[in-house]
Amino acid sequence: MLTITLLGTAATMPLPDRALTAALAECGGHALLFDCGEGTQAAARRAGVNLMKLDAICLTHYHGDHIFGLPGLLQTLGCQGRERLLTLYGPEGLGEVWPALRTLAGPLPYPVRAVQLDTDPIDLTTLSSGWPAGAQLTPFRTRHRVPSVGYRLELPRAGRFDPARARALGVPVQQWKLLQQGQSVLVKGRTVAPAEVLGAPRRGLSMVFSGDTAPCAALEQAAQGADLLICDATYALPEQEAQAAQWGHSTFGQSASLAAQARAKRLWLTHYSPMITDPEEYAAQAQSIFPAAECGFDGKQIILQYDEEAT
Repeated sequence: MLTITLLGTAATMPLPDRALTAALAECGGHALLFDCGEGTQAAARRAGVNLMKLDAICLTHYHGDHIFGLPGLLQTLGCQGRERLLTLYGPEGLGEVWPALRTLAGPLPYPVRAVQLDTDPIDLTTLSSGWPAGAQLTPFRTRHRVPSVGYRLELPRAGRFDPARARALGVPVQQWKLLQQGQSVLVKGRTVAPAEVLGAPRRGLSMVFSGDTAPCAALEQAAQGADLLICDATYALPEQEAQAAQWGHSTFGQSASLAAQARAKRLWLTHYSPMITDPEEYAAQAQSIFPAAECGFDGKQIILQYDEEAT
């Protein structure tokens, strides 16, 4: 399963009930943080999530409302006793931004590895063996005023395990779990591969985090069939589309249209302008285009479960 929590849904400036942009994805005691705006730590406390689980922080771009929470978070992780490696991902420009953030954070008792991304998929098991075999994070370029990326997180699901086939191959029960995890095993001098005891791969889980972006083909492609699309909705009204395009953002309706075109399962709107005091006032227009659209809010959480009927 995959647990997604919105920690901040504000754009530009924090509001009393709305921290700046951040979202957390958790799986099996490990986690990824997407952006780290001002107020992320306090929002995490309110939501009851543990940022010590982080394997990586994934930045979409370097505007202040997406990164100003980072120095304080890095300090706190050190004060809480973190010693293991933390990876920091980001688009073009990370080499210039990271030294400044590192200086603000001060001495840290754990290493931080800063990785500037292209669009190659990242095998999450290289961060920690706690991620499921094949778990993958794929960055994609978005359309903002500065270099920016979004992210697609995918958890694949292996085919059903065939105990009868495993017994016929002489695989000891103690080694079944290794095969289910995608590892080959040695049986009486012969290598047994997972494909020999597993059925066809089943549908996994996927989540897409857009970051700041105007509608674009790369986002629509990344969002294809996603269980959850978390998407820029800085502007509420259709008549604000020109303004949204000027600043590299999207409207409620544009994000809903993109979710519909991508056949996503769910859409969470986020990154609201301070002028949007109550996003629910505008939810109906998005839902008229994509009925599974919902307004995000700080602390909103969902547990995505594997579909038992999926093949």
